[in-house]
Amino acid sequence: MARGDLTDDQWLCLEAVLPPLPKMGRKPRDRRQVFDGIWWRARTGSPWRDMPERYGPWETSYSVFRRWQIDGTWARVLEKLQVKADAAGHIEWEVSVDSTVCRAHQHSAGARKRGLPVRAGRPRTGWRTSRNDHGLGRSRGGLSTKLHLAADAAGHVLAVVITGGQRGDAPQFIRVMDRIKVPRTGSGRPRVRPDHVLADRAYSSREIRAYLRRRQIPHTIPEKRDQAGHRLRRGAAGGRPPGFDREKYKARHKVECRIGLLKQARGVATRYDKLAVRYEATVQLTLIRQSL
Repeated sequence: MARGDLTDDQWLCLEAVLPPLPKMGRKPRDRRQVFDGIWWRARTGSPWRDMPERYGPWETSYSVFRRWQIDGTWARVLEKLQVKADAAGHIEWEVSVDSTVCRAHQHSAGARKRGLPVRAGRPRTGWRTSRNDHGLGRSRGGLSTKLHLAADAAGHVLAVVITGGQRGDAPQFIRVMDRIKVPRTGSGRPRVRPDHVLADRAYSSREIRAYLRRRQIPHTIPEKRDQAGHRLRRGAAGGRPPGFDREKYKARHKVECRIGLLKQARGVATRYDKLAVRYEATVQLTLIRQSL
């Protein structure tokens, strides 16, 4: 068994949540071998064509990876693992929200940007948060992608949003929170509301605090210094300072640890995929592998 490949116990756990094999047509290649090959590519960040021969033809692994991304298999498998973890009581609903910037390799550029106005020799205008921009941003450091994620106290990633690296954190907070949805094993609607939310100063805004109050979600978010100064200058009209529990805020380090674990996969730490949907599938694959 090569380094990083699934053990027998891990494969049994994964096989239970994979889609059933087709009943018609040619018998597919061993799915354990194919999954190990797809994971090898995500773990190393190597080109598909450099895949070792022990995993079979690289075309087969790429075809499965692409097909499961298109039909949503990766997302469904990750959701099933979350359901099992929640049913076993492993998900702790104290959620921390944060983001991380991932450098984009030159191979990730060049995808077609249909629908966006592009002028030769000039930066894009009218940048939109859509699949047309492929989640790439340009800054002084070059091309980059940002992962906005929500993780619970036990390290389970409950939601991920991909944007360009130049995007701010606060504007994506509501998108991240709206993606938290863990179905239940029995009857009832999926769980979408955490017990508590932790975030750093980048998420300190009236809109975010009002959103959390509207959903009746307790939160611990420190106030920015300039916001505190504006409030004090307004006197009684500035209102009371938001509540902040310093001891509870220390638990936010767990999302930082989870980001570090996620970026151990070189295919996530450095983006090589041209399309945002492919890169999102690489992130989902990494979360699946690390959940086994």
